[in-house]
Amino acid sequence: MTDTTSPGPSVIRLDARTARLLEAPVLPLLLSMAWPNVLIMIAQASTGLIETWFVAKLGTDALAGMALVFPAVMLMTMISAGAMGGGISSAVARALGAGRRQDADGLVLHAVVINIALGITFSLVFLLFGEPIYRAMGGQGGELEAALIYSNTVFAGNIFIWLMNGLASVIRGTGNMLFPAIVTFVGVFFLVPISPLLIFGYGPVPPFGIAGGGVALLVFYFAGTVAMAWYILARRSTVQFRWVRLRWSAMVAMLRVGALSSIGAIQTNLTIGGITAMVASVAGVGAVAGFGTGARLEYLLIPLIFGIGAPLVAMVGTNIGAGQPERAVRIALTGGALAFAITEAIGIAAAIWPQQWLGLFSADPEMIETGSAYLRIVGPAYGFFGLGLSLNFASQGAGQMFWPVAGGFLRMGISLIGGWIALKMTGSVNGVFAAIAVAMVAYGLIMLAAVRSGAWFR
Repeated sequence: MTDTTSPGPSVIRLDARTARLLEAPVLPLLLSMAWPNVLIMIAQASTGLIETWFVAKLGTDALAGMALVFPAVMLMTMISAGAMGGGISSAVARALGAGRRQDADGLVLHAVVINIALGITFSLVFLLFGEPIYRAMGGQGGELEAALIYSNTVFAGNIFIWLMNGLASVIRGTGNMLFPAIVTFVGVFFLVPISPLLIFGYGPVPPFGIAGGGVALLVFYFAGTVAMAWYILARRSTVQFRWVRLRWSAMVAMLRVGALSSIGAIQTNLTIGGITAMVASVAGVGAVAGFGTGARLEYLLIPLIFGIGAPLVAMVGTNIGAGQPERAVRIALTGGALAFAITEAIGIAAAIWPQQWLGLFSADPEMIETGSAYLRIVGPAYGFFGLGLSLNFASQGAGQMFWPVAGGFLRMGISLIGGWIALKMTGSVNGVFAAIAVAMVAYGLIMLAAVRSGAWFR
């Protein structure tokens, strides 16, 4: 198998879908690929929102416990779908763009092997060390007990999160956003009644409490894994499964991008985890729940941006593979502008009406007060977060991850170090929230400057 990271000298035997990525007008093409993806990513993100709404009925300890685990669960989703998924989609897209169809087919097996290995690894980490991790984040008492129950349930079946997202990334790398979107929508449709059934029980089904939410989530990902595998094995995808000898060069084509992208996902979750610990050090469980619920809106932006970012990976990667760098940059900047507009509108709305969001989960006064402060301060910076993250996805398509990683470290440093200094100086969590907002603005601007300056090609 040849190295799928290098563009070939010519484009040969291109299918209609690949040719469209290379020739169609940028904005209409992006919108046509993004709109089903955005809608379905919102639906997928809603699975966590639905689960949180039902778990909130179990009490503040359960809600706070879920807030402790949510960064870890989102880390799995972000790495498997956005980071390693981006590496998989990028490698497939660049191989197809360069006309190397057999190489693209061989990447399917490599993607499965990588995702199984990573899924097992992360399961072991959180099953063995979950308690000290959540204690370090400020968990104690009833909230820690609830966190461990939910965490152990989800991470026992974590491999299906990785497999579903890995196979979906293979399909998206061909430019097909519709089938993964349909699978997700159907899964969410069935998850809505299953989640409360397992949490509260009904008839012969006993109540499993917070563990029931985790079981429902795993059912969703297991069914999605089966659907994605069927689509590829039935030869309905542009790329097809082939038994090939595993080669390091093919692994590198995905891991080089995916591993660096994973650093960005870890940075985001370390930031949220660190801020959660800061809030817990100076305030009560209600404040932790308030920050966690407010920050959940920030987390919900990630699947939304992914809805735009997944097409960017395929579009940029295909054009880089075909030797069209100017078009690739134009695609990236168009996607960044679209992501900024959408996420900034959401952030401003959240800052103006924070209780409309927070009131969905709890009426606890401390929770409402802290969550409102977070959304009023950080919400107006959401657009820059959307801008930076969308250009991160575009950089995955280009196979160039230096600036996304550097920008992520800058964001994490300003949030945690600046937040800690603000907390020591003022004793108020509002200073911490201001540091988060400044960090988002810096992240978005540094990514914009890097892409516009042609950093991908230096």
